[in-house]
Amino acid sequence: MSRHPTLRWAQRSDKIFLTVDLPDAKDVKLKLEPEGRFIFSATKDSVPYEVDIELFDKINVEESKVSIGVRNIVYVIKKADTKWWSRLLKQEGKPPVFLKVDWDRWFDEEDEAEKSGMDFNDMDFSNLDMGEDDFDMDEPKDDEGVEEKEEEEIKKEDEHAAADSEEVQT
Repeated sequence: MSRHPTLRWAQRSDKIFLTVDLPDAKDVKLKLEPEGRFIFSATKDSVPYEVDIELFDKINVEESKVSIGVRNIVYVIKKADTKWWSRLLKQEGKPPVFLKVDWDRWFDEEDEAEKSGMDFNDMDFSNLDMGEDDFDMDEPKDDEGVEEKEEEEIKKEDEHAAADSEEVQT
């Protein structure tokens, strides 16, 4: 008898993030069908794990991507239509116990609309002050003249110290 790995999911208007939490999975087999069927199987410590679910709506298999890592398998599933789904699964009712919300990737529909106004790919960062020290074009570059300035500052400090000691003696 096979077990179900934990599945975490989150969505955007155009895609679904589906993460299979199964560290050290072996013999991973994934199948995604255009009607929205997701099939997963793998073994861990000689124990078989399987998932066979019907997603809420149709998907674009060609534009969907998978990343199989040591700790988990992440599937970015492209939706056939750009719209928010009311749930992940086609079947209504309470979702299975192995299906969880991926709060690290979760966005509400309103959050996505707000974020769409802040696309960092289109921003020009060249005009932003990134906290670097402003420099004067007349100042010497690198270490040119640094020793001379340090010597002048030391002389000034010595003169002030001598003047202070004369005031104290009088």
